[in-house]
Amino acid sequence: MVASRSALSREEIVSGLRALLGADQVDTDATALREASVDRFKKYTSVHGIFDGPIPAAIVYARSTSDVSAILAFADENVINVVPRTGRTATEGGLETIVDDSIVLDGSRMDAILEIDPIDMMVTAQCGVPLQLLEDTLRAQGLTTGHSPQSKPLAQMGGLVATRSIGQFSTLYGGIEDMVVGLEAVLPGGEIVRIKNVPRRAAGPDIRHILIGNEGALAVITEVTVKVFRYQPENNRFLGYLVDSLPAGVSGLRDIIVAGYHPSVARAYSEEDAAQHFSHFAGGKAVVVVVAEGPKGIAEATEAGVQEIFARIPHEKVDPALIETWFDNLNWGQDKIDAEKREMLEKSHLGYTTEVSIDWSGVQDLFESVMHRARTEFPRAADLTMLGAHSSHSYQTGTNLYFVYDYDIACEPREEITEYHEPLNAIVVEEALRLGGSMVHHHGIGKYRTPWTLEEHGSAYSLLRVLKDGLDPHGIMNRGTIYPLEQAETATAE
Repeated sequence: MVASRSALSREEIVSGLRALLGADQVDTDATALREASVDRFKKYTSVHGIFDGPIPAAIVYARSTSDVSAILAFADENVINVVPRTGRTATEGGLETIVDDSIVLDGSRMDAILEIDPIDMMVTAQCGVPLQLLEDTLRAQGLTTGHSPQSKPLAQMGGLVATRSIGQFSTLYGGIEDMVVGLEAVLPGGEIVRIKNVPRRAAGPDIRHILIGNEGALAVITEVTVKVFRYQPENNRFLGYLVDSLPAGVSGLRDIIVAGYHPSVARAYSEEDAAQHFSHFAGGKAVVVVVAEGPKGIAEATEAGVQEIFARIPHEKVDPALIETWFDNLNWGQDKIDAEKREMLEKSHLGYTTEVSIDWSGVQDLFESVMHRARTEFPRAADLTMLGAHSSHSYQTGTNLYFVYDYDIACEPREEITEYHEPLNAIVVEEALRLGGSMVHHHGIGKYRTPWTLEEHGSAYSLLRVLKDGLDPHGIMNRGTIYPLEQAETATAE
């Protein structure tokens, strides 16, 4: 049975929310609502003022967990779709409103750092705390979360956990799932649940992972506790190498990881991708970047180990000062987003990415098959101005490949997604799945990788289905995200 549409009108939804929370927490400004209907997946159409999807009824700014509980209870009772958000840096359509008169539940005003515990090495923060603010506060005390996604200047803690994010220092510190100790969340219907902070436990399945990465399709994360580490930037060591190809560079990364070394940064860029990041020294070569950090002895031992490994690989060394300069300018904030928007308007040009993961043995096949298909099967291949990839997160068993494609747009703005991004995204995803990899490494499924959710999970999809049916029986949570729309709408049993 398809999930029911709300019996309330748009006006009744807004009136009900204002009665719950007060008018100052309910935004119905027309411009704000249009912008809330999309995320960066539709950045080209939105920068041209095109907003074709359903416009939400209201943006509701929660100030507390009890506010979130009241909003979700109201939505569940009246079968209103809810799209949770905090930092708004999603890229896969997860924040898009595809249901008429949805509620956008914004947690950015829940922005208190609740406790820093330097003894048990944890910090607890509400969902709307900006990661940059948290990091600045911790670093002033000689601590760090170790989490540094490119979106750090804008991202907020709730969204980072909800999207199962990863940071640029993941080879040492892990992804957000490795950092979360405990959390608080609100379920559809308004029930508040808390997963306590303990180092480890064997009390059944790890229920943190029901909520980490749920992308607002199962619950709203309101508070998180993550590990902290000592911050010792004075010990950083910077290494760079020019090699013949991306597969050669990734082979070097594999040797580093399986030897037992854990640099914070371990990356390999194809010649094409390196040209845009390291044009001043790449010289047409692929580039490998390694940063070692931690206690002085560990950083020095990691540096020595990496040097020993690359002594066996044909390469040219890069001046460490050049790598340090790159390292200090990794992240993008609003200024870079604004510059990107200007370029879209002035030059009809866009760059996008699709990231996946693969075992070590599949890296070369995946890279070569994607590059071949994109160049020979993509109908608008002549418009590509750059096609490349890099590996930026590695593990004992494999790595990710982050495919990057830039193109000049020779169609109407409304057609850019279907003419360019969707077919290129599909090539990468299809090849990753064909070779036994994952269709997404860290950006989340959102609404634009759901066509492959069933293939991604195979027979294990039934476990995801049970979670949706059990936690969200009325299907109000971010419909169409993670769960294919036709699946998400069967959540209400006959």
